[in-house]
Amino acid sequence: MAASIRLDKVVKRYGSLDVIHGVDLAIEPGEFTVFVGPSGCGKSTLLRMIAGLEPISAGDLTIDGERMNNVPASRRGIAMVFQSYALYPHMTVYKNLAFGLETAGYKRAEIEKRVRHAARILKIEDYLQRRPKALSGGQRQRVAIGRAIVREPRIFLFDEPLSNLDAELRVQMRVEIAKLHQDLGNTMIYVTHDQVEAMTMADKIVVLRDGVVMQVGAPLDLYNAPANQFVAGFIGSPKMNFLSGRLAGTGDAIEVAGQSLRLGAPLPGGANATAPVTFGVRPEHILVGGETGEALGEVKVHLVEHLGGETVLYATTTGGENLTISAPGQLRVRHGETVPLRADPSLCHVFDSEGASLRR
Repeated sequence: MAASIRLDKVVKRYGSLDVIHGVDLAIEPGEFTVFVGPSGCGKSTLLRMIAGLEPISAGDLTIDGERMNNVPASRRGIAMVFQSYALYPHMTVYKNLAFGLETAGYKRAEIEKRVRHAARILKIEDYLQRRPKALSGGQRQRVAIGRAIVREPRIFLFDEPLSNLDAELRVQMRVEIAKLHQDLGNTMIYVTHDQVEAMTMADKIVVLRDGVVMQVGAPLDLYNAPANQFVAGFIGSPKMNFLSGRLAGTGDAIEVAGQSLRLGAPLPGGANATAPVTFGVRPEHILVGGETGEALGEVKVHLVEHLGGETVLYATTTGGENLTISAPGQLRVRHGETVPLRADPSLCHVFDSEGASLRR
């Protein structure tokens, strides 16, 4: 059975230092939630508090409506998969999967049933009599996940489980974990610093910075309507371009890169029509040449990456600001060329001096 999780003004404090600052969060039964943010933002600490591995300094954690602050980790109905595989090297895969159940006093027939079921789900049936040293990194990670599955928990917690794998295996395991969620339907919380993992796996993303929740929402909601400049720069690859600008007229245009770009409608919230702002546009939303959208001026290209399906340009504006452009297909542009750019104003973003979005 999947479980709901609620965090109400949860704080983690070490001495006089607060590292988690009053987090409020609701996770629905069966939801795949990803905590994402840079190193040191508090995502693993928050996960460990939910798991019962770190005490909560203030606030409340409830699972299915039951307060869990002082409930031991073993009684929370949670299974955790760590960044390190943490397998017993002297035990076979079967024994690694069964050991926790044996320790808990389960009968042999039930252990056999659960181990075979987990092995079948993860496609490791042929490896049950091997020891970890005879497995690849991806196979070891499957065993670590299988050890969580056999416990039949209400909630799965993943703490950067793919960090030790190479790029190809990361993609493969990402797909397999997403399929696992679809098959089992359990509530899952996944911690990563990789926004691509967050975008491709999550039902809900929680973006953290310095122990504070910056924004919570579905992946495309965060991509299309970031609440602030931090979220805008963190979600999306390549990252969003930011250029200095100033509102013009009645706030329905912006002066940026030596151009006046019409926004289509005045910014909401009574934005100061003469205030300095930051203009944001994603690399994939910039057009090279053509007549579509608004002119962004000309840029000088310093590096071209031909990737086959797309061409990535690294350029500078006439004002010396850096700009990345991601164009579909095989663009015939060379180093040192000057190219005109255009953009659709409806896909662009404007942030105030505090970094808050003015277009939400």
